[in-house]
Formats: sequence, C-alpha cells, structure tokens
Amino acid sequence: MSARNTALAALIACRKNDAWSDGVLKDYIRRDRLDSRDAALATRLCYGVVQNRLLLDFYLTEFVKGGLRKLQPVVQDILRLGVYQIVFMDRIPPSAAVNEAVEQGKRYANPRAAGLINGVLRSVLRAGKDLPQPSDLSTRYSHPEGLVELLRDNVGEDLLEPLLQSHNTSPATVVQYNPLKTTEADLCRRWDEQGVSYAPHPWMPGCYELSGTGNLEQMDTFRDGSLLVQDAAAKLPAVVADIEPGMSILDCCAAPGGKSFAAAMALQNRGKLISCDIHPHKIQLIEKGAERLGIETLTAQVQDASAFNPQWENAMDVVLADVPCSGLGTIRKKPDIRYKALKPLEGLPAVQRRILDNVCRYVRPGGVLVYSTCTILHRENEDIVDSFLREHPDFAAERMALPEGLGAGAVSRLTLLPCVHQCDGFFVAKLRKIP
Repeated sequence: MSARNTALAALIACRKNDAWSDGVLKDYIRRDRLDSRDAALATRLCYGVVQNRLLLDFYLTEFVKGGLRKLQPVVQDILRLGVYQIVFMDRIPPSAAVNEAVEQGKRYANPRAAGLINGVLRSVLRAGKDLPQPSDLSTRYSHPEGLVELLRDNVGEDLLEPLLQSHNTSPATVVQYNPLKTTEADLCRRWDEQGVSYAPHPWMPGCYELSGTGNLEQMDTFRDGSLLVQDAAAKLPAVVADIEPGMSILDCCAAPGGKSFAAAMALQNRGKLISCDIHPHKIQLIEKGAERLGIETLTAQVQDASAFNPQWENAMDVVLADVPCSGLGTIRKKPDIRYKALKPLEGLPAVQRRILDNVCRYVRPGGVLVYSTCTILHRENEDIVDSFLREHPDFAAERMALPEGLGAGAVSRLTLLPCVHQCDGFFVAKLRKIP
C-alpha cells in the first residue's frame, strides 16, 4: 500500500465507523507496513484532510456541478485528498497527486468516477492561486459555526483566530525523561548516538521535543522505559501537586495513565499511588505502562470516580481529578473532535461536579486536590471550581508553583492555549483542604 492509499483507507474507516483518525491511522500504518517516511506522509495526508475538510469542500464546490453531495462518499474522500495535496503540499508534484487520485477512483469507485476526479482536480490545478478564498472563520479553518461561536465565547475575539489556526498545525512530540530508569544526560547521549533530533521543552523542565523519530514505540529509549510520551500540559497536575516521596496519592480518572506515571516519578518509588478507571479493560493498559517505566508504587484498580469508597476517606495526601471532559483542548491531536455534536457536551459539568464532590472526601486535612481537564471551556473549568469552593468551605484555592518559563505568575488556576503556550489546551486548579 502507498501512503496515499493508507491515508484514504483511514479516511474511509473514520467516515464509516465514526472512528477517531489517530487510532485508525496508527492501526492502518501498522497493517500496511509503511516505513517511517511513508508513515509520516500518510499521517500528514489523513490529518490534513480532516483538519481542512470544510475548506476543501469549499474549493471543490466551485468545480463539481450539482455539488459534492451527489457524489459517492468515497469519491468525496478521494477528491479531498487530491485537493489537499495540490493546495497544501509543495513537495508533491501536482501531476502525481492527480494521477494517484484517478487510480484510487478506478479502484475504490468506478471508471466514470475516475474521469470526474481527473477533471475536477485538473480544474483546481488550473485555478492555482486564483482559487476563491472564504471570508468566514468557520470555513477558513474548518470549524463548524457552532464550535467557532463556543470558542469565541470562551477565549474572546482577539485569541479566536490564532486558536483556530493553531488547531490546524502539527504539535511537537513531547516526552519527559524517566528518573526511575535514567538521567537526562544519559538519555540525551543515547539520542545523540542514534541521530534523534531533540530540544529542551521551552517551559517544562525534564521534557523534550523530538522530531523525525518515526514510530516512537520502536525506539529503544521508549521500549526500555527511559521516556514517557506526555504533553507538557498533562504533566502540570503532578508538578503543581508538590508531590514528595512517601506520600499517598490517588489518581481517580487515570487511564491511559500519563498523570499517574508523572506522579510516580515524583514519588521516586517511595509511597503509595492508586490509579483508577471506570473501564476494566483500561486497567491492564495502566499496568503495562507502569511496568515499562519501572514504577513499583502503583496499584491500578477499577473504581467509578463518582462512587464513594469509604476505605479512602481522609487518607490521601494528593488526589488528582483529571475528569472526563469535552476534550476541546486536544483538537490539534484529535482533529475529528471539531465535527462532533456539541449538545451532548452540555451534560459534562454535572458529571464533573459529581466526581469532584465525591473525591474531595478522600483528601486528608492539609492535603491537596488538583482538578484538571483538557478543555478550555469555562463551564467545565473555572465555573466548576468556583461552585465547588462555594459549597465546600473546607477547601481553599492555593497558588501553584508553576515552571518559571511558563510566565504565568502566581495563580491558583490556569488555562493553557496551544496558540499561546505551545501545548494542548488545558486547565488546572489547585485546592488545599483546610486542616
């Protein structure tokens, strides 16, 4: 399979099964045994089409008589893939993009469709720089109108367009070194020997941005547990919790385990860490990750974060509550999120409050509760914390010790934006239980 065919197959699977492109693409790259170069191209093509779907359809509408909807869905997929290459990818010869799309039309549709694909894409080629440009932000950055308005309400007019633009960029691969397995110096030395391109993260100590690695899971530094793949924002809860060796920690919504692993590293394998998830099949995922990283303090178990466990009452020095959320801070990595229905998201704050009201009972007097989400919506972040503090006078907001390079000052809560902080959109708040 070529990279283009792998990308097309992934797009078809996402459309038919309402699946997430990141997971499908990973499976298909493995299935088609693509080398690192073709895997990178397939990823760029698949993500590029998903990220720019509304804009690509805007271009195509100019050249498809009767509109796109009259075409077979697979023909729409092929056309989008072709236009993306022509408009966005300078290193791919336009003739190659057209010819490959025509062959895909023959293979996945029929000869008549292949002829239409050829005609439409050559019309796009002739238009060149004279392609019409949309005036509205929704089409320009391929975010449905309802989502644009929701984001505008939460970040304001000045940050709206930079945020939308950032959602269509490729995030850096961020890893943190694992002090349970190695030192920073030794890890960097191995990367140098292997020709891995890396740079210290701009504001999170112990983290690095990698490039040109191919499949990270094939790197020996990954396999032997020397590194943890984790966005810098996702490491923040463990950082601001002021974890010390010997503490008892609960991560109540732990899967796939990244925040638990960061907390365990801070424990230095001395203390107790309980990592919970409501889904039994995810427990094994957490345990497998802990084993790879050499973590000995972690116990993973099934537990509904909204259901009370009396054994943990007033027993934890730190409770990490990274609650289920809309995930709108991760659009760069999961571009499909932008097209999901918004109405179901309105019920999330009630779920988040139930969890917070429950897990706060596990914090010992003087202990810390860290609330976090990977979204930027006020109703899931600041509003939850404010309502919680009003109804729980035994908790108080506490200023967080944030990395200096973040430049956020002394605050008790913080919202990170990809267009400002070069990380996932994220929210974190620190609450102290009054002794």
